[in-house]
Amino acid sequence: MCRNIKTLYNFEPPVTGEEIRAAALQFVRKISGFAAPSAANREAFDRAVSEVMQASSTLLASLVTAAAPRNREVESAKTRARGNRRFGSRPVSEDLPTTG
Repeated sequence: MCRNIKTLYNFEPPVTGEEIRAAALQFVRKISGFAAPSAANREAFDRAVSEVMQASSTLLASLVTAAAPRNREVESAKTRARGNRRFGSRPVSEDLPTTG
């Protein structure tokens, strides 16, 4: 599950609130063991996601670097290439939606 949490710092364009929330949600899912919490645990789960989002936002706003921002498209292509090397590539037709 945590493999889906991506590095969010030092990208151009900068990280969005939606991306921070997605990472926080994945983190809370991992540590709680719940993909979707029960009604009894929903409030605590949602509060944890909000608190992780806030801490992550504060961290990202506080970090400094002399490195140039990374390009999201270039980094995404590198990630896909690593996946293809590791798991093999799928034919293009598998990526297309089927009709009918």
